[in-house]
Amino acid sequence: MYSEADLESAVAAGILSPGAAASLRSHVSGLRATPMVDEENFRLISGFNDIFVAIAGILLLVGAAWIGGEIHPALGGLAVALLSWGLAEYFTKQRRMALPSIIFLLAFVGGVFATSISLGSDGWISTSDRIDALFIAASAAITVVAAYAHWHRFYVPITIAAGIAALAGVVIALLLAVAPGIEIAMNLILILIGLGVFLFAMRWDMQDPARTTRKSDVAFWLHLLAAPMIAHPIFVTLGLLNGDATVATALSVIALYVAMGIIALAIDRRALLVSALAYVVVAIIALFREFGAVSLNVALAIFVIGSALLLLSAFWQDARWMVVGLLPENLRQRLPHLGTRALSPQPAS
Repeated sequence: MYSEADLESAVAAGILSPGAAASLRSHVSGLRATPMVDEENFRLISGFNDIFVAIAGILLLVGAAWIGGEIHPALGGLAVALLSWGLAEYFTKQRRMALPSIIFLLAFVGGVFATSISLGSDGWISTSDRIDALFIAASAAITVVAAYAHWHRFYVPITIAAGIAALAGVVIALLLAVAPGIEIAMNLILILIGLGVFLFAMRWDMQDPARTTRKSDVAFWLHLLAAPMIAHPIFVTLGLLNGDATVATALSVIALYVAMGIIALAIDRRALLVSALAYVVVAIIALFREFGAVSLNVALAIFVIGSALLLLSAFWQDARWMVVGLLPENLRQRLPHLGTRALSPQPAS
């Protein structure tokens, strides 16, 4: 299994010409009856060896954290960070293994943050305390720097999202330190931060509308980070999770989900739909309950949303043509490329 990054590397090395790589992408698009750009490709595993190395690496890191933590919590975090970097030198830099690279990156930034937190605290840290909030902000800032260094060494696509998540932590912690009462507006703050991450993701996406470079992979993880930061506080503010959702609330949630679906179609990213999936299921359950289908409301809700998403997936290209066709020409040129409206699958030989 070869990723877009592998094709890009082969072109850079002179093994494949740019034309041959483009022809290969077109051939695969024909086999799948969908443009490659619509597949949202990102490399997770290339074989079972990725899973094997990931499991072994997790065991090693957990053991190191446990042993080091028995001496001092900071030592456990430091051991994880150092081991993760060392493992990445081989499995990421040389072997280019996707799943282990993701795990070692997350372990590295987590280890750096845990080390920073543990060095200045011997107990529970409260975000409502101004000094503790400042300390969390400093630890998150150190994590941002560590993620930046990791990116420039290994270029793992998820690194940018990890660094941005740490940066969001810096912003939130500083706001709590400056104005502790701002907690009541935390949902709004999260929405604004999520929108900022979304715009940053779109900046990466618009640099690669054909989705043939690492920039598209970076954008994928950024969208995956932004989506729950936007969706969760919105639905919480609507009161969906308080256990007594009304018909009006449920209809509002469904209308909002449809709007998210239109945005997802326009930018050709499904993360918004996935992040809000649990909320729309709860909304549909509430609707069925109001209309008397109490015994089967959960099953019916799951059936309805599953059917709708599968139908959307089947007609994703046509739906994109309808949505993108309504946008201004200059914006259409910067969005992911539209494929042909009716790609026919190639017969198997």
